[in-house]
Amino acid sequence: MYEVISLVGGLVLLLLAGDVMVRGAVSLAMRMGIPPLVIGLTIIAFGTSAPELVISLRAALSGSGAIAIGNVVGSNVANVLLVLGIPAVFAVTECYERGAIRSASFMIAITFVFIAFCYFPPLGRPAGIALLALLALFLSEQVRASLEARRANGKNTAVVDDDENSNIDVIDGVEGIPGSLLLSCLFIFVGLAGLPLGAHLVISGASAAAMSWGVSEATIGLTVIAIGTSLPELAATMMAALRGHCGVAVGNVIGSNIFNLLAIMGTTALVAPVPVPDQIMSFEIWAMLAASILLLILVVRRMSIGRTIGFLMTATYLGYLWVVFQYGHAG
Repeated sequence: MYEVISLVGGLVLLLLAGDVMVRGAVSLAMRMGIPPLVIGLTIIAFGTSAPELVISLRAALSGSGAIAIGNVVGSNVANVLLVLGIPAVFAVTECYERGAIRSASFMIAITFVFIAFCYFPPLGRPAGIALLALLALFLSEQVRASLEARRANGKNTAVVDDDENSNIDVIDGVEGIPGSLLLSCLFIFVGLAGLPLGAHLVISGASAAAMSWGVSEATIGLTVIAIGTSLPELAATMMAALRGHCGVAVGNVIGSNIFNLLAIMGTTALVAPVPVPDQIMSFEIWAMLAASILLLILVVRRMSIGRTIGFLMTATYLGYLWVVFQYGHAG
C-alpha cells in the first residue's frame, strides 16, 4: 500500500509543482522582456518536461537508471498511442499542422540516433553531449522557422500588462499566469521545492512497487510512471478535442517526444551513466520506434485520426502494456 501512495502522491506533486513553476517562470520572463516565442520554445517546453527530467535525474543518481530510460521510452509510446488515441474517440484529430512533416522526420532521425547509442551502454557523457547538441539544433531551427512565419503573417508579439493585479494573456497554452512579481517568484520557489520531493516519492514508490509486484524497475518506468508523466499532454489534448481545437495535438506530441529523447536523456546521461536493460532493447525501444513511424505516416499522408483509428491506437497501447508486464515478470 505504501508504494502505491508514494508513487501516486509523488506523481501528483510533480505535476502540480511543474505547472506552478512554469506559470511563475513565464510571468517572470515576460516582465524581463523575453519574447513569447522564446518563452514557448524554452521555458514552457522545458518546464512541462520538468517532471520527467527530475524523475530521470533522480533515478540515475540513485542507481535506478532503468526507471530513467523506461520513463522516456514509455512516455514516447504513450504520447502517440494514448495521448492521440483517446481524444480521437471524442473528436477527429487532423494531421495537417504546418511544419509537422519536418518535425516528425527529425523525431524519427533522433530516435535512430538514440537507438544507436543504446547499443553501447551505458549512456554516458559523450551520448549526453551529442543529444543536447541535437536539441540545440532543433531549437535554433524552430526559432528560425517561427520568426519567418511571424514575419510572413505580420503578427505582433504580446506585451506585458502593467497592472499588477491582472493576469498576462495566455502564452502558448499556459493560463493563470501570476500578475505580480512577488507571486511569480513564489510560484517558482514552490515549484522548485516540490519537484525534487515529488521525484523522491516517485522513485521510492516505484522501487518498492517493482519488488512488491515482482516486476523490473524498467517495467514500472515504462508503464505507471510513463502514463503519469504523460497526463498533462493527455489532459491538454482532451480539452482541445472537446473544444474542437485538436489540430495542434500532433505538433505537441512530436515536440514532447523530441524533448524526451534529447533534453531529458541528454541531461541525464550528462550527469550520470544510464544503463540500458535488456528488456528495453528486446522490445520496448522497437515499440517506441514503431509508434514514431506510425505518427510520421499519419502526418505525411495528412490523415484524420477519427474514432476507429483512435480505438485501435488505444487498444494497441493496452496490448503494449500487457506485453511490457509479461517481459517484466519474465525478467
